[in-house]
Amino acid sequence: MARVTLDGAAMTDWAAFHDASQAVFGFPEFYGRSMDAWIDCLSYLRDDDGMSAIRLGPDEVLDIEIANSAAWRAAQPDMLEEVLYCIAGINERYEDYGEPPALRVHLR
Repeated sequence: MARVTLDGAAMTDWAAFHDASQAVFGFPEFYGRSMDAWIDCLSYLRDDDGMSAIRLGPDEVLDIEIANSAAWRAAQPDMLEEVLYCIAGINERYEDYGEPPALRVHLR
């Protein structure tokens, strides 16, 4: 089972979020550090496109644990909501391709 952890307490701004995301998801060096780029990188986890170090099997799910989510929600509520919204949109994209959702979030 694939699992990554983001530390919500460290998400002080978008730069910190993209730094952490690039590290835990294994995004390429040319990662665009925007939510559009983040969505693109996580939309093809079952393909061998090199946009993430994570490669999921056909029915596998990536568990994204957000540690200290209450701290993130308190400090940057709009940022956390945007990330959760984008995860839902990515899962919808997978379903549009006839695949099961690929991402599952755990707020800790």
